[in-house]
Amino acid sequence: MKGSRDHIILLCTGNICRSPMAEKLLQHALSAQAAPLNDIKVLSAGVAAGYGNPASDNSVKALQRVDLDLSKHQSQPLTDELLQRAYAVFGMTHSHLDMVHAFYPEASVDVRLHLFREFMDDADHEIPDPYGAPLDAYQACMDSMVEAIPSVLAFLKKEYPTSP
Repeated sequence: MKGSRDHIILLCTGNICRSPMAEKLLQHALSAQAAPLNDIKVLSAGVAAGYGNPASDNSVKALQRVDLDLSKHQSQPLTDELLQRAYAVFGMTHSHLDMVHAFYPEASVDVRLHLFREFMDDADHEIPDPYGAPLDAYQACMDSMVEAIPSVLAFLKKEYPTSP
């Protein structure tokens, strides 16, 4: 399974705000882990995204504050091909996961579908869209992702296969 399903997809709507930030943050966190977690490929996509749009300016600025570069990001829509390689999909809201269930029903069986903040106790599990809001809304969005990363790592340490 690991060889064929070695990707994690971070999913939002347009793939220019939340999921690109989550992608970079999770990728950074996984790079500090031992194998096999540090070999997992992390990417982002959107349920209503086009191809090639840059990350929003405020997403880039928010990540610059933690020394992560989002300036080369290019949006992409969620596709069947991406899902075929995915070990897990982490959506920002229930509506993102609902879209996967609706348009890719077979993925509901083969891929683990979760909210990014799902594994946190006593927390709001959805991450609201900061699109068009001031920088502090993007910072709050990023902070909610950073807060969730330890729980995502704990899930992956427990669930991700350790051998092919």
